[in-house]
Amino acid sequence: MEKHPAVYILTNRREGTLYTGVTSNLLVRIAQHRNDLVPGFTRRYKLHRLVWFEQHESMDEAIRREKQIKRWRRPWKIDLVETENPAWRDLYNDLF
Repeated sequence: MEKHPAVYILTNRREGTLYTGVTSNLLVRIAQHRNDLVPGFTRRYKLHRLVWFEQHESMDEAIRREKQIKRWRRPWKIDLVETENPAWRDLYNDLF
């Protein structure tokens, strides 16, 4: 299976609860979140809306970026989303 490392942010609504994650297969991972197949935080808070993602050349690079973003304050994460997705549109269908 070919890997396409990515960092992503999920939410339940505009400026709602935010989750930052990393994956080697964005399509599959977001589908898992949307179908509540991933136990824990995203299932508990119904975080199904993909509002931001960024692809990387390697998993190491993606993991570093995920850790960086997770350390950010909430307003910085909101600015990151709104810079590229001001309407907080669900980007999942754009992946196809």
